[in-house]
Amino acid sequence: MMKSKENITLIGMPAVGKTTVGHLMAKALEFQFIDSDDLIEQGEKKNLSQIIAKDGLSKFLEIEETHILSIGCKHHVIATGGSVVYKKKAMAHLARISTIIYLCIDVNTLLTRLSNLTDRGVAIAPGKSVEDLYKERTPLYDAWCDIKIDCKSLTADEVSKKALTNLL
Repeated sequence: MMKSKENITLIGMPAVGKTTVGHLMAKALEFQFIDSDDLIEQGEKKNLSQIIAKDGLSKFLEIEETHILSIGCKHHVIATGGSVVYKKKAMAHLARISTIIYLCIDVNTLLTRLSNLTDRGVAIAPGKSVEDLYKERTPLYDAWCDIKIDCKSLTADEVSKKALTNLL
């Protein structure tokens, strides 16, 4: 049914729809679904914003990498946190075990979708803006993805269908 790898990983900025699309794709493929943010929160017994507030951004990225490296499954759709692309080892692992799909939107759409960064647990350095984050991460998403889907004017269902079409 699917080309190459046994899992699918979704990457992209926060609020792009990775979790929603991931659930839809998993259901369509009869795969299991993993949200790496949930893995981190369950493993650390704290939510993302608490980890970032207590341990700082650098330590959070190390924690995220550790949890990503622990993923060893088949027939899963994996939705990642937007910051996963900062850790090369984590991304290389995901690239080995999965086809990576980058769900992208333009910065203006992102600004309308993204609510409180702190409550959401967005990994952003103090003093940086959403625009800064976008400029920093976009080239990394582009570099790691096997498939890129522009989600701006699409519903989650349409994104899921487009991703599945690209995989077959």
